[in-house]
Amino acid sequence: MQRLTSLFHGRLQSERGATAVIFALLLVPLLGFAAIAVDIGSLYADRAELQTAADAAAIAVAQDCARGNCGDMLATATTLVQQNLGPATSSQPVLSNNPLSVSVTGSTPQKHWFAPVLGYDSTAVRAYATVGWGGPSGGTAVLPLTFSWCSFKAQTGGGLPSGTAEQIIKLSKSADVASQCQGPSGNVVPGGFGFLTTDSGRCTVTSAIDQAMHSSPGESPPNGCTAADFASFIGKTVLLPLFDEFGGTGSGAWYRVYGYAAFKLTGYQFVGSFKYGGNKICGPTSNGNDRCVTGYFTRFVELSDAWNYSPDAPQLGASILRLIR
Repeated sequence: MQRLTSLFHGRLQSERGATAVIFALLLVPLLGFAAIAVDIGSLYADRAELQTAADAAAIAVAQDCARGNCGDMLATATTLVQQNLGPATSSQPVLSNNPLSVSVTGSTPQKHWFAPVLGYDSTAVRAYATVGWGGPSGGTAVLPLTFSWCSFKAQTGGGLPSGTAEQIIKLSKSADVASQCQGPSGNVVPGGFGFLTTDSGRCTVTSAIDQAMHSSPGESPPNGCTAADFASFIGKTVLLPLFDEFGGTGSGAWYRVYGYAAFKLTGYQFVGSFKYGGNKICGPTSNGNDRCVTGYFTRFVELSDAWNYSPDAPQLGASILRLIR
């Protein structure tokens, strides 16, 4: 019995040694699978964060360029990348003029937990983003107003908007530039003040360059608009369509879209409760019957999906940005 016990114990000892050898042989592939599950998963997560950082950097650089001054593109891109993902870097952004776009590449080293067993200590993670921009070619304006291209030129001196001095922009029948920009009657469209037919049930107007917008006749804002709709945009910049051709009369009148300009709205005077800014908002000599808005045309960058852009659209100071890659 003692001999059998000794023999059995010896076999157990030998099998324990074999188990250790098998475990050692399996450890490397097990760590390899761990590297795949953990390190590669972490790699994809870091790349997603870096992509967000690269997108933000490209948008920031594009905003500067669209406003007319790209500045130090590398410093801007690096700052945005690092704000979003700590120890990351950006290459020199690449600017293209045809069409207008800027590309940013962000990179960051990703240290691994298990992959060093397989000889991979770290991996360089990279993300690439391109943002394009151009003048608005169409979209949805949040206010149902239009002004003549001629009136815009008179207010801006024929160039791009600059400065923040408040201006009075009178609607077509009241405009000070009637002899230059309007017909003999002093009104571009008989029966129209520059109000537009709105989108169904909303105080917005969707249009596009070279298309016709329909006039909403009379001196009151069109159906679907409330005083609160206009008041909500006081102090904000809105995109408004400018027209260069017109025709028809009354509810059958139309305006052809030339382009879109950005306007900082500070006040307005229409009828009834549609008024903001005091009794003499349309000027010190106004008799209270003038219809106007106050504010100033300005440079503006719009990120909303409500607008499209085209490199061929007239550049009137407003730009639409799009993340295109």
